[in-house]
Amino acid sequence: MFDPVIAPSGTLLGLLQRGRGDGTLHALTAPRGEALAALNHCVLRDPRQDWQVENRSLYYARLYLDLNGELDAVEAHLFGPQDLLDTDESRTGLALAVLGHLASYGRRDALTLLRRYAAHGSNWAWALDELALRDDDAGLSALAAPVLARFATDPAGEAELAAAVRDAFEPRPWRLWAEDPRESVATRVRAAQEAGCFDRWQRQLRPTGPRPGWSVRAVFEWAQQGMERGAALHVPAARCLVAVAGPEDRPEIVEAARNGADGARCTALRYLADTDAPDVLDLIGAAVADGTPAVVEAAVDAFERMRSVAAVNRARGWAQRPDALGAAACRVLACRGGTRDSALVLAALREAVRGEGPDAPTLWSLVDGAGRLGITCAAPVLRHVYRETASSHLRGRAARALAATDPSFGTGFAVECLWDCEETTRELAARHAETGDARVVERLRRLAADPAEEAEVQTAVRSRFGPDTAVG
Repeated sequence: MFDPVIAPSGTLLGLLQRGRGDGTLHALTAPRGEALAALNHCVLRDPRQDWQVENRSLYYARLYLDLNGELDAVEAHLFGPQDLLDTDESRTGLALAVLGHLASYGRRDALTLLRRYAAHGSNWAWALDELALRDDDAGLSALAAPVLARFATDPAGEAELAAAVRDAFEPRPWRLWAEDPRESVATRVRAAQEAGCFDRWQRQLRPTGPRPGWSVRAVFEWAQQGMERGAALHVPAARCLVAVAGPEDRPEIVEAARNGADGARCTALRYLADTDAPDVLDLIGAAVADGTPAVVEAAVDAFERMRSVAAVNRARGWAQRPDALGAAACRVLACRGGTRDSALVLAALREAVRGEGPDAPTLWSLVDGAGRLGITCAAPVLRHVYRETASSHLRGRAARALAATDPSFGTGFAVECLWDCEETTRELAARHAETGDARVVERLRRLAADPAEEAEVQTAVRSRFGPDTAVG
């Protein structure tokens, strides 16, 4: 997945790439050609920082509907030569998801494109999953032949088919094809289903690592072997220690946390932190001082997971450190500190934005902390994060923090959040946006009547109206 180039937040393209509500509002008042060009740019060049968790497809699909947008550019993207050269699902996944939503809204052109792509495109499995939720039995049945033709009838091809059936997100097409009146189709699919089930059973029987009965030393050796292969196994290894270790093993674990090889040291630190061992904070501090980068990272992560009073008190002492442990200490205070820690959290928030920008990973906890602690003077920097971050999840957290710290939120950002790409942000806006703005009432009614909207958002919308008020 390439790193997307995000346009400035003050441009229409930048707003749409971020999934901000203002992107839709601006697009609806901009020249239609300009708005469609920006929309197509987003759909064909996925702008998300993490395409697997951030939402954009419903947001873009709704805008296609509002603009009555043609799908020519999407069609060219899906069926161009690049589809044969770049088969990574991230290249076409967003476009296919948008088509899925458009098909749900009754766009026959979108449904037709999905059927064509499932039959001929490289990312056919994604298209088939979209159709499984939206197409009728006749449409899915017509795809059985072209999909099965992708797999050779030799043993290797049948194994690939079994894997495809086993790993499908939506099993409906395969179940339908298993009952197909064409015996050649039904027999082949049923055999693939049986092979997939057998393969899954075999996987469950295979040993995957340490089990109860192993020694502490064996767990450490397994973690070290993973480290040498470039695999970070210290987290599952620490869970194994919970089952393996007894009180008599404590000296060995503490020694590993102090002087062990990297795999053993990371595992021991994680285990001791998760069990709130009395000396683990000193061991974490020592690991950050003299450990390798892998050990430092594991020590910081282990500390940040701790929820004890002792960990919070130590965080107050470490918060001024100019290293990774100091940054983690500020995040611990943001998540678990009290109002006395507001100044430290605010200083860390400002410094992170100033030094690392509005997409710094550390901001997630600090933004949450500003809202949790009700730091009203953090509102200006929270507004900056809201406007500038490319992460729709971080923007949603900033909106939640603003709802707790900024008295103007209900008449300001909450209004545009009703059009946001993330359902949790729309839900927040539905609870806070002031209805004095005519756009708010109209938008709330539209969300309540939209069958594609999430149930939590619709529940929030209905909470704003009396029981006798029509919202449809």
